[in-house]
Amino acid sequence: MKRLITVFMLLSLFLINYAQKFDQLAKTPPMGWNSWNKYHCDVSEALIMQMADAMVSSGMKDAGFEYIVIDDCWQIARDENGEIVADKDRFPHGMKYVADYVHSKGLKFGIYSCAGKLTCQKRPGGLGHEYQDARTYTRYGVDYLKYDWCNSSTQDAKSSYANMRDALYAAGRPIVFSICEWGSNKPWEWAGDVGHLWRTTGDIGDSWNSMINIFNQQKDLARYAGPGHWNDPDMLEVGNGGMTYEEYKTHFSLWCMLASPLMAGNDLQNMTPETKSILLNKEIIALDQDSLGRQAVCYRDNGDYQIWIKALAKNEKAICLLNKSDEKKSVMVDYALLAKANTGRRSGPAMNLENYRVRDLWEHKDLILKETSIFVDLLPHTVKVYRFIRK
Repeated sequence: MKRLITVFMLLSLFLINYAQKFDQLAKTPPMGWNSWNKYHCDVSEALIMQMADAMVSSGMKDAGFEYIVIDDCWQIARDENGEIVADKDRFPHGMKYVADYVHSKGLKFGIYSCAGKLTCQKRPGGLGHEYQDARTYTRYGVDYLKYDWCNSSTQDAKSSYANMRDALYAAGRPIVFSICEWGSNKPWEWAGDVGHLWRTTGDIGDSWNSMINIFNQQKDLARYAGPGHWNDPDMLEVGNGGMTYEEYKTHFSLWCMLASPLMAGNDLQNMTPETKSILLNKEIIALDQDSLGRQAVCYRDNGDYQIWIKALAKNEKAICLLNKSDEKKSVMVDYALLAKANTGRRSGPAMNLENYRVRDLWEHKDLILKETSIFVDLLPHTVKVYRFIRK
């Protein structure tokens, strides 16, 4: 009997030690680049290395982007020992070679797999190989794992993702764990102890309707987000051509207000000046990366016109005016009232506008307010983003 009790205690200690995630990662939302939105299955060693070069030369690394993530289609089979095999035609030197190159640029390396038997593109998934794959990713030098939900059949989502979490922890290398189960099983309710971020919806498309519909679904999720555990409304489409310049500005602004992971998905080597002006807007990025880690809440919803407020560190806040409609709107904005507006849970003390300057984060200039209330014009599908900064 004593032996059974001892075994049980040892097993319990083992589970306590290993049934956890690395908790010092993703204290702010991860920022980087992922291959899928632009290149889909057309990935290669050369492409990934070129994107790493471009992330540095474009200024994106200096702006905070650090992960280079290969999505689906890098893997092609498993060998006789069950070891995952990279596509040797596309990655002739292997994945560790690619990871080492990414690291040599001062960046971090990410990879993709799936909780099912097969990935979404019918490549070998991770089911049944979680601990083996985690050890392999550790040998590669992986820093970020995106784990999909295709071909998962009757699996329980929480158990499946917890299994991979435990495998990563047992392997010993701190790896950001990105849960990509599309919000099907309400991961915001259980994934905080499992992953560092979790998808809240299906895949984004490069269109206004797709982007704004995904944004609409984030409205009630703010209480689940915070340092080390983020709601993920999917990757960025900025620069891929399906939206206008103003719509991409809106897309980027909203994701930053939501404290979303910022994973660019465009061709980093051939960015237009307009695309760069969006992705390299450090004042907008600062909202996303704010140390307080709060997701914005909807303060006013008049249908097509909304006001979103995001609490920031040092008792500052960001305000986003959003015009979702197809028509121009002229709205009265009371900055003094917005300064005092409650931002939801754990709201800080009320702000007096006299102690703050109001900065337009796209115009990169402070407002000169002769009156605290003024009319603001909003073109269709646009935003105005302000930061209340302590004087």
